Amino acid sequence: MRELTADQIRTSMVNASDAEIERMPLPGLHETLWTEREYLGWRDPAGSPRGYIVHWVDDRPVGILLRAATSALRPGIGAMCSLCHTPQPSTQVVMFSAPRGGEAGRDGNSVGTYICQDLGCSAIIRMVPTTSELTLMRDEVIARRSAGLQDRLQRFTVNLLKQA
Repeated sequence: MRELTADQIRTSMVNASDAEIERMPLPGLHETLWTEREYLGWRDPAGSPRGYIVHWVDDRPVGILLRAATSALRPGIGAMCSLCHTPQPSTQVVMFSAPRGGEAGRDGNSVGTYICQDLGCSAIIRMVPTTSELTLMRDEVIARRSAGLQDRLQRFTVNLLKQA
């Protein structure tokens, strides 16, 4: 992923009001390992249900405001993130909703999907490969996972920006 500035992040938000953008906390950008990310994702450190994803679409950053569901999946079952496609305990996957951009979002229309609760898919896809993937080189596995993650995030963004 290409590096982002605070100004680029704030101006990239496609589904947030000016007030929401002004209140949006930013992660520690100077600590970010940009080469090990497909997108920049973070949760509101104040404990609110808000989360944020910013990724590059062609040559421009696109930022998405997300809201985590207040009810969780039933503990003890498995779940899968729709972005990184990693199976994990249900407590680590959350239903996030995102208001659509423009008038549709102001009318209350939203899109939802299950995503890693910490929005850390970029770190998860870089974990040691499963046994079925051991025949591939580590870099090949990460490249394949990265391409899939980016493709699914692009499709989510396209769906989010569709006019209802």
